[in-house]
Amino acid sequence: MIREQRRRARKKKKILIALLVFVLVMGAAGFAAVKLFVVEQVEVEGNVLYNSDVIETAVLNDKYSWNSLYVFVKYRFVDTEPVPFVDTMEITLKDPKTLHIKVYEKGMMGCLYIPSIQENAYFDKDGFVVETSSRKIPDVPVVKGLDCDQVVLYEKLPIDGDKLREILTLTQALKRAGLVPDSVTYGVDHAPVLGYGGITVNMGPLDVLTQKVERLEKVMPKISGEKGTLHLETWTEETTNIVFNRAE
Repeated sequence: MIREQRRRARKKKKILIALLVFVLVMGAAGFAAVKLFVVEQVEVEGNVLYNSDVIETAVLNDKYSWNSLYVFVKYRFVDTEPVPFVDTMEITLKDPKTLHIKVYEKGMMGCLYIPSIQENAYFDKDGFVVETSSRKIPDVPVVKGLDCDQVVLYEKLPIDGDKLREILTLTQALKRAGLVPDSVTYGVDHAPVLGYGGITVNMGPLDVLTQKVERLEKVMPKISGEKGTLHLETWTEETTNIVFNRAE
């Protein structure tokens, strides 16, 4: 009986010691998390369209973001709200006080001038407005001739769905080919006209867009620096001639 009581007492003592050690370890870990993992430096990599301060502000967006360990766990293991103008993002701890953010920005496919706010609305590959500003971003074509008076940041452009899909398909095809124009203008015939400095390109119907872009890729180097109109509106897979009317 006495031996059993002693055995129980030793077991109880071991449990208490284990609990005490656990509490001390957790307390030390908590202390370290609070005192050591404090954001003092943020390194941003991969940003082109947005400066590092904008990226940092978008990532450190709540009252606990002073803690580097919290930020790391939040973006690694928690389903967070996406940063609107970022495609993907990798956040690592360089050391307890330094966060490293590698971003892959969403490519801007074009912009529309919105008269009601007197600013450009920049949209991404999915047609979402990712920025409204007065700045002109290089290598982003201005889309003209569309009726769009109001936009909402981080929502889709409020234009006809078929037309939006056409614009996105066209701008992405041109970007892949390295043929980003200064402007894309829709006239009375609702067909796009591309502007490259002094050269305009009448695209016509886009049912054979891939082939037209391939031809444009071959022709543009030959007429670089000239002024005039390149006619692709009458081009078909059965024809071989592409007319370029030089300006007088």
